[in-house]
Amino acid sequence: MDLALFYFLLLGFAIFMYVLLDGFDLGIGILYPWFDEVGERDHLMRSISHVWDGNETWLVFGGVTLFAAFPVAYAEITSTFYLPIMLMLFALIFRGVAFEYRFKSDTSRPYWDLAFSAGSAIAAFCQGMLLGSLVQGVPAGVNSMSSLHWLTPFSVLTGFSVMAGYALLAACYLYMKSRGSIQKHAAKLGKRLLVITLLAMVAVSLWTVVSQVEIRERWFSGYNFLWLSFLPILTCIAAAFAWKYLHAGRDAGICTSNNVEALDVQELDRSRYESRPFWAVALIFLLGFAGLVVGLFPYLLPRQLTFMEAASPDSSLLFLLPGVCIFVPLICAYTFWGYRVFAGKVEDYQEGY
Repeated sequence: MDLALFYFLLLGFAIFMYVLLDGFDLGIGILYPWFDEVGERDHLMRSISHVWDGNETWLVFGGVTLFAAFPVAYAEITSTFYLPIMLMLFALIFRGVAFEYRFKSDTSRPYWDLAFSAGSAIAAFCQGMLLGSLVQGVPAGVNSMSSLHWLTPFSVLTGFSVMAGYALLAACYLYMKSRGSIQKHAAKLGKRLLVITLLAMVAVSLWTVVSQVEIRERWFSGYNFLWLSFLPILTCIAAAFAWKYLHAGRDAGICTSNNVEALDVQELDRSRYESRPFWAVALIFLLGFAGLVVGLFPYLLPRQLTFMEAASPDSSLLFLLPGVCIFVPLICAYTFWGYRVFAGKVEDYQEGY
């Protein structure tokens, strides 16, 4: 396989892993205002306390891959989108500080709650705006410090769309990790967010197809749409499954029987479908990401720079290869191990550390 293509796929893998894993814990912060009963916010924080910092490993890995394998694209993207990138990083930093101090605070806890929620929402919104700006395209030679070119109606739409998607991931994650009233509330929010996310995906897709000639031709010229139609079809099927299993959780936590054995059977029956909405939504994200790649390939900066043009020399890519072969399996292994150790409901352990 061509080394540039290999690193392009590796970069895509890192981005998807970050969106999936850090997406749901950013979504926890976005959902924070809708959980204000006694103990609910403690529950939300404990549900991600063991994974939130590890999830951000994929952001660092993606940035390092872009810097090492595609330095020209790294320079263009970081200079062109300097302001939203810095805003996102400050939001992530402040969110992390708020996360740590909240567990140690008493009277100031509401302020740290606000900081955690706002930091999560701002970071997600900035990521969505970056996505929208990249899809829409940026004129060559634009200086981010002297222009708000990245702030357009389309990028604002994608910003709110990413927030809705992250919140949907978080609702499905809470549905999987919770019991009782929190699980029921997560299922209710998840169904609403599923509809909002699908509508946002349709709106972004239609806007992109109408406004971007190259993407429209990629999807609709010849028999392309016939071959690519499996992406929207599978998305609809995954959404139907997510809705089905979230709807099945509308009575979660309610049992009319006093028999312990009946309670155990009911708990077992629920556990069979509690993780399915999360994986169905993860599939929706994967299909959406695949559709994005289909429309933009082979560009890293649409209509400006392909991954072949931005790639480092083969000697540099070969030099990086041993490290990639060591650290990618290592990161995947400890990510899997961390989630495996803390599998089950949040109430099964007191803290994530």
